[in-house]
Amino acid sequence: MKVEAKPHYETQTKPKSGADLLVDALIQEEVKTIFGYPGGAVLPIYDALYRAGDAFHHVLARHEQGSIHAAEGYARVTGKPGVVIATSGPGATNLITGIADAMMDSLPVVVFTGQVARGVIGTDAFQEADVMGITTPITKHNYQVQSLSDLPRIVKEAFHIASTGRPGPVVVDIPKDISTEVDDNPPSVEFSLPGYQPNLKPNPLQIKKLTDAMAQAKKPVLLAGAGVHHGKASEELKAFAEQHSLPVVHTLHGLGTFPGSHSLSFGMAGMHGTYAANMALYECDLLINIGSRFDDRLTGKLEHFAPKATVAHIDVDPAEIGKNVPTQIPIVSDSKAALEALLKNADASPSTEEWYKKLDSYREEYPLWYNKPETDMVPQWLMEKVHSYTGGDAIVTTDVGQHQMWAAQYYKLEKPNRWVTSGGLGTMGFGFPAAIGAQLAAPEDKVVAVVGDGGFQMTLQELSLLQEMKLPVKVIIVNNQALGMVRQWQESFYEKRYSESILSTQPDFVKLAESYNIKGMRIESQQDLEERLPEALSNDEPVVVDCRVLQQENVYPMIAPGKGIHEMIGVKP
Repeated sequence: MKVEAKPHYETQTKPKSGADLLVDALIQEEVKTIFGYPGGAVLPIYDALYRAGDAFHHVLARHEQGSIHAAEGYARVTGKPGVVIATSGPGATNLITGIADAMMDSLPVVVFTGQVARGVIGTDAFQEADVMGITTPITKHNYQVQSLSDLPRIVKEAFHIASTGRPGPVVVDIPKDISTEVDDNPPSVEFSLPGYQPNLKPNPLQIKKLTDAMAQAKKPVLLAGAGVHHGKASEELKAFAEQHSLPVVHTLHGLGTFPGSHSLSFGMAGMHGTYAANMALYECDLLINIGSRFDDRLTGKLEHFAPKATVAHIDVDPAEIGKNVPTQIPIVSDSKAALEALLKNADASPSTEEWYKKLDSYREEYPLWYNKPETDMVPQWLMEKVHSYTGGDAIVTTDVGQHQMWAAQYYKLEKPNRWVTSGGLGTMGFGFPAAIGAQLAAPEDKVVAVVGDGGFQMTLQELSLLQEMKLPVKVIIVNNQALGMVRQWQESFYEKRYSESILSTQPDFVKLAESYNIKGMRIESQQDLEERLPEALSNDEPVVVDCRVLQQENVYPMIAPGKGIHEMIGVKP
């Protein structure tokens, strides 16, 4: 695969254009990889990138949505901001889904959009769009540069805001005349943001309240969310859970923060979580939430969520605490700092032996299950095989839907930052370009994109990047010839009226891959998979694998809409 070049670019002497100042600022932020797509309003910026030589590795996506999802994958794996450049108007609006996705899933992304010249803003000029108005609800912050002297400071602020506190996307809208304007005097990059001061350290009194509650608890549970990833706190989480024998359950985005094979891990909770994890949340008397926002797919009907528990919520974003679930012990803090404080101050451990035995009995009596036919493939078995053939060590990306839930259930993650999925927004088309960003972020790691046949068709044009950069991404299409989760809901709640959810006409995915000069294979049986998939996953080249699975297979267990977390269906065969 293509290796990122080390920068040799030297910032040019004055006078400098706005585009030159932007390039200088990106180098100062140690940006190495940029995802983007050129157009009229950003041509001065692309000219400056051209003159910068190998200071950057620019990844030319084939659609702006592909570029920002790739930047999200890069950000998820590295923890560093993904950087995107797009032109004005349709270039910027094609990024909207990815910006909203990054906002919902707290991913650090810095987006630079071109804009028409300042003198014609507001006149409906060619390729003009109100980027500020459109992105205000879906960004952590946004800017429109009005003065060349402000540009370096704004870029520095954008990276600071995107990557500190609760991460999120920041948009910088740059009018074209700002990019071409020249300044003889280097502008200041110093900034002060008195209104933005994230609190990263826990209040000692709140830590004391939590340690006191732990000493009294009989049925405590740790809920690990994405905030553990963002805080780089997986080691502290493991130490804390082991120190006090605390059962651990995960949100969808919390998978990998705690080893999935650990005896204290009871799996993912929520709509398609394990019975043991959901019952742990329902029956607990102390719930310690670390970095989860208590979204509805986790909680089910709120009145039945942890109804007997004292709730402690550790979150770097104070707006999330108490927003959905009443919280008795609020702790505004970075997850790592809070866990470090708990490790130092939690002297008394709760007596959890009986509680653990009960949860373990739930795990033994109600494991995840599926019916395995003699020859045909079912997706659950497929995910188990992908896990087996990769040793459970791959970075896994997904779209949204049935395949996402099967991957979450059956691909047990042992390490952090190896699970890249669209959670809050639930974006079809996310998984494949996100895998490209993940592979660029971790060139030596195996990256597997688990996608549905519906979602893959939304961003499959990015196959060009696998060909161009020789990226060894493995694309596993869980092909049930349907919009699987839509079909499942129509079966369960709409009396099997399959309105527009069956994909009876599809491309030949093998020929499609081959048209990009990428190896493609179709697998239609268990025997075929066992003979061919190990080689596909182990080689050093990109592969698209069209896995034909049974269409009528559903994701179980499940909490139906409007039901409590304890009212699961499909718990047993």
